[in-house]
Amino acid sequence: MRATTLTAAIRTPIPTTATRSREALERCLEPISVEQFLDHHWEQRPLVVPRSEPGRFDDLLSAGDVERLVCSHGLRFPGFRLVKAGESPRVADYTVDLPWRPASFSGSPDVTRIAAAFDRGATLVLQALHLHWPALAVFCRELEAQLGHPVQANAYYTPRDSQGLPVHHDTHDVLVLQVSGEKRWLVYEPALELPLRDQRYGPELGAPGETVQDITLRAGDTLYLPRGWLHEALTSSRDSLHLTIGINVHTWLDALRAALEACADDVEFRRSVPAEGALEVDLLERLRARLEPEQIAARMRGKLVRMRRPILPDQLQQVRLASALEAETPLERRATVLADLDAGATLTFEGKQLRFPLHVRDDLEFVCNVAHPFCAADLPGSLDESSRLVLLRRLVREGFLAVTPSPRNDGGVRG
Repeated sequence: MRATTLTAAIRTPIPTTATRSREALERCLEPISVEQFLDHHWEQRPLVVPRSEPGRFDDLLSAGDVERLVCSHGLRFPGFRLVKAGESPRVADYTVDLPWRPASFSGSPDVTRIAAAFDRGATLVLQALHLHWPALAVFCRELEAQLGHPVQANAYYTPRDSQGLPVHHDTHDVLVLQVSGEKRWLVYEPALELPLRDQRYGPELGAPGETVQDITLRAGDTLYLPRGWLHEALTSSRDSLHLTIGINVHTWLDALRAALEACADDVEFRRSVPAEGALEVDLLERLRARLEPEQIAARMRGKLVRMRRPILPDQLQQVRLASALEAETPLERRATVLADLDAGATLTFEGKQLRFPLHVRDDLEFVCNVAHPFCAADLPGSLDESSRLVLLRRLVREGFLAVTPSPRNDGGVRG
């Protein structure tokens, strides 16, 4: 997607998404504007935003959080791993299987060995934090709502005077958020421009050229690297923790594949290819009909909506609260839900498709777009009170809505 296209998409907010989404990207970039970033850097060249603002990103993940996650034995491989430039630490050397019935806890951290490896210069990587660490799960969902592409989060905790990974490129765009300590980054021109997911860097692509940027990130700083830009990072005399926010873009190759898959309902695409390979009908013209901008955007959006995992940190309590839902109970749309509502009253979100009678579509459209707490009486449709409560209870149980927290509606659930 060209920068101008993405800029236009951000200036026109995606329907049924959280209003906080713009804040997440601005937090990464300010004082650089989102428009300036998209026009001059997105998929084009790196951006460094120096701030030296300790604590700016601590709420997302701190060094103390990393230590607690690993040393509590709660994480399991591949949720964490060790890396070290010039070496290949074996997973078996820093994990252990804890016996239990009916099955062992495999890949648990061997804290003593991990601490020793860290002391010898190994970097501790926490992977896929957007799947299990609430603060980063919400942060990544806000970025997804704005950018329209899937977002992931890893953390790299590197000891002083060390290097975690050798020169390489990423196959996704990267926002590096320096949480604590400092890290020196050496950046080189791409050996392969905008590589695909399976086009990883290797010797066959050639050695890095001259360094184009030599920068040191300090707490609160941001670095943006388009996919394909070669880089390596080294710590100084201080330990370093940074977050790597990866943006897995939907490319034109993905868009064309999706359009071709959509041709499966056309019998001409299902016919066998003759031995001489000659086209008897204009399949390219039939494919071109599937490539209108609105269709491309809808497929891209639909894939993002279907593939998002739910973020439900309080769902056990919410199910209890749903059972006690009354006409005056305040509710709100979960800010982390990306959803689409079609003309036939089918609500799609987080891998679900909920089909409703057409006469409740006005109510569904209301709950999809509401930006403030509401109650059953606020629904604009023709349902009676009992039917409204049935609809709202289901949407709470499915994780689309949540009962607004208050002292009087805690359902008696205590920690």
